[in-house]
Amino acid sequence: MKILENVIANKNLLFTDASTGASTPVGTLYRSLGLNPVEKGLIFLYNDNQVPSIEVLLNFYGTAHAIAVLGQKLHPEFKERLEAEYRPKYIFDPSRDEVQGYSLKEFSETVKIFAKEDYQAEVTIHPDIKILLSTSGTTGVPKLVKLSDENLYQNAVSILQYMPILESDVVPLNVPINFVYGFSIFTTNCMRAGRIFCTDKDIMQKAFWDEMEEYGYSTLGGVPYLYENLNRIGFFRKDSTSLRYMTHTGGVINAELRKTIFNYCLEFEKQFFAQYGQTEAGGRMAYLTTDGLLEEETSIGTPVHGGSFQIDSETDELLFLHSSISGGYANKLEDLSTYEQPKLLHTGDTGRRGQNGLYYITGRIKRIMKLFGIRLNLDEVEFILKNELEGNTVVCLNSNDKKIIVLYDNIEVDPQTIKETIKNKLRINPQYVHTEHIESFPLSQNGKINYPLLQNLQHENI
Repeated sequence: MKILENVIANKNLLFTDASTGASTPVGTLYRSLGLNPVEKGLIFLYNDNQVPSIEVLLNFYGTAHAIAVLGQKLHPEFKERLEAEYRPKYIFDPSRDEVQGYSLKEFSETVKIFAKEDYQAEVTIHPDIKILLSTSGTTGVPKLVKLSDENLYQNAVSILQYMPILESDVVPLNVPINFVYGFSIFTTNCMRAGRIFCTDKDIMQKAFWDEMEEYGYSTLGGVPYLYENLNRIGFFRKDSTSLRYMTHTGGVINAELRKTIFNYCLEFEKQFFAQYGQTEAGGRMAYLTTDGLLEEETSIGTPVHGGSFQIDSETDELLFLHSSISGGYANKLEDLSTYEQPKLLHTGDTGRRGQNGLYYITGRIKRIMKLFGIRLNLDEVEFILKNELEGNTVVCLNSNDKKIIVLYDNIEVDPQTIKETIKNKLRINPQYVHTEHIESFPLSQNGKINYPLLQNLQHENI
């Protein structure tokens, strides 16, 4: 268990409850539940980034169990369908008092776990499967990515080649660890940082900033939408003295916001790492340092250490090579009996390599529309609009290849400017552009704008 071994080797690491300030050393926390290290099965960990969830994760990581790290706020019916499909041996979910077919077992004063009654192993879980994470944007019973300890370790080691984590760092778990980005933040900082603050607060809550001021958080992580909101509330106009660096993943940041973040970092001596990654590769696959924010186009930078990219000559799809590539997907319990690691990861993103050696994402294969025969990349259209609208958030959708739908959430945005920009930049008649104000964009559980939901709502309105 390389991840756990390296976390334990960080002997001065403390885990702190952000609500109470109470701390526990890593040497105490990871073996607090008295688990049998050779016991094997599947545990569902419904995580909320608080100390008990982290305690369960570290304890079970040191056993032969496979751990499905899921969100505690999932809908109850969704949880029931998921549990019926996978029939886990254990379920950790503090949000429930009972689970049918399970008995609540007390493992410590703070940790109670549901154990399946009359449990019998139905399949032999492949020994390489350690962590199961849901792919983002999934509806229904999720497709789980099968990750090994080696996948996660190799990805963490690659990230630590460029990430400036110090023993003195105070790190908030503000990104849910049931998403690969949050899990990656967790593992890398547990291996190097000095103190991890377990919190259920997110950056858009006042309580989070109260905690940051009290404890002196040194890093923040988020997706583009979060940084767009921080910019809107004036975060980048003043210094946060304890903050050393920020990280981002989950999509491109528009040019105006990149300039704002660069100037903020320059004035207040911060660092910013724009990153690109997917669950299927254990987390982060490429990175761009602060200076790269001044690139004319949005770049994902260079591959992480030990990794490389290829561009498919026929489709322009970006392909990734690295030892962190996962062992496939699971849609049901029986799928946990296999682990097959491909040499190449098909990202589903189209991309190109610049003359400067940096890589650029040009769109998603599924985000391509044809408007009267004209091939349009909706991600590029969004990028153009965000730059023209000084960083305001917009979402572009396809209306049956007949119109571009542009949604915006700032009432001060002039819809005519949207249409004129598309006309001037893309030579598209404004009559084929539909603009609509939306009170707020629905978000998926990982904080990204929920494109599938917006697209479905638009189809219902057509």
